[in-house]
Amino acid sequence: MINSLLTNIQYLISLSKAEKDIVISLFKEQTYKKGDFFLAEGQICKQVGFVTKGLMRYYINHDGEEKTYAFSQENQYVCNYESFLPQNPSSKIIQALEDSDVMVISHSDLQILYAKVREGERYGRIAIEAVFLQMLKDINSFYTETPEVRYERFLTNHSDLQQRVSQYHIASFVGVKPQSLSRIRKRIFNKS
Repeated sequence: MINSLLTNIQYLISLSKAEKDIVISLFKEQTYKKGDFFLAEGQICKQVGFVTKGLMRYYINHDGEEKTYAFSQENQYVCNYESFLPQNPSSKIIQALEDSDVMVISHSDLQILYAKVREGERYGRIAIEAVFLQMLKDINSFYTETPEVRYERFLTNHSDLQQRVSQYHIASFVGVKPQSLSRIRKRIFNKS
């Protein structure tokens, strides 16, 4: 599990042998069964995770309806930065959609990584910038594109998730009811 994390970090920054040992000592292996919560509503997000196996779903509970807004899968980070950075209670929920193996680092250990790894703060900045840019694209898409275009974008950007995520969660991510997603899928299929 640690090797895929080290590879990801070294894609962003260089690590000496001593710095690799620091990373290894600070990240811990955590297993989540399908349905387990990485973060429940109202909890403070106390860790950042790196998914080595599995799939996580981000959602909000709006008037009793779950609204999916993101997924994290292998070789991606999982965290609610809105809660993690200021250490405030979360209004968002992160749940395992599959049995998942995650390398996690606590808020306090991340500060140690930033202090002891020469380019640690650069690593954190680059990682959070990527998350921030993706969120901006997703928000823009939700307000400017039709559900059909959002579904086509989901298929393009997350083609490997189509078989791993239920149609209910995909419909929620696209912003429609499952019945509407079925009609969208039928129109797209008939176009091809």
